[in-house]
Amino acid sequence: MITVVSEMLMRRFLMFYILFGIVSIACADTTNLGRCSKADLSQIINSAKLIDNPGAQIVELSNHFVDTPYAANTLVGGPQETEQLVINLDEFDCFTFLDVIEALRRASGSESFPEELKNVRYVSGKVTYLNRRHFFSDWVADDATAIVDITEGIGQGRTLKVMKQLNRKADGSLWLTGIDVRSRQINYIPTASVDTEVLSALQPGDYIGIFSNHAGLDVSHTGLIVKSQGRVLLRHASSRSDTGRVVDEDLLEYLQNKPGLLVYRVKP
Repeated sequence: MITVVSEMLMRRFLMFYILFGIVSIACADTTNLGRCSKADLSQIINSAKLIDNPGAQIVELSNHFVDTPYAANTLVGGPQETEQLVINLDEFDCFTFLDVIEALRRASGSESFPEELKNVRYVSGKVTYLNRRHFFSDWVADDATAIVDITEGIGQGRTLKVMKQLNRKADGSLWLTGIDVRSRQINYIPTASVDTEVLSALQPGDYIGIFSNHAGLDVSHTGLIVKSQGRVLLRHASSRSDTGRVVDEDLLEYLQNKPGLLVYRVKP
């Protein structure tokens, strides 16, 4: 599985879909929307607004993107390249999938969606490479965020705490050139401790990070929780060759041979 940060490293080298004021769903040609329109996006947003619970809104919004193809390298910007706001709903990596869903949840309609995506993807909504939230834990790193780290509560005494020097590899080099090293405590629930009590405490729409043992990384993958027919599922943009799209997988099965998970939730 390609890590979140290694995917981001490659994004700097590929120009992709840049849309200003026009959002395309399932259309690769940004100059010819075909059956796609901003009305489609407004309908998706408005249908979710009928739901009061934020987690349920997240699941409803993400339902529209199940089976959307996986793609890395979709963001544009770097230390020597001007950052640009990329809006691409045709394909996702695991992290752009989440930031698009969260931006849709916050948006009042298609017109406000680009601004909300800025606020989710960038600190203070400022579109620069330095302000990009490169790490999953950047989502909960300041009080201004609408998302909180609930890992410790979900873990119910099983949570481990690790101090990480984010962006610094074991050999001292950087994962991301031009980004400062960030000292941060990461809370995670070891896979061996994910039992029925933990699974019951998870709620639909919780944002999930798969903890990484690698120095300098907080997670290796991200997704969100869906519950269906008594099962707890991880909905995520999978890069595996046998899937290569947004899929639902049994969470416990997915966690096998992985160290553990982080759990974030939208503030009520």
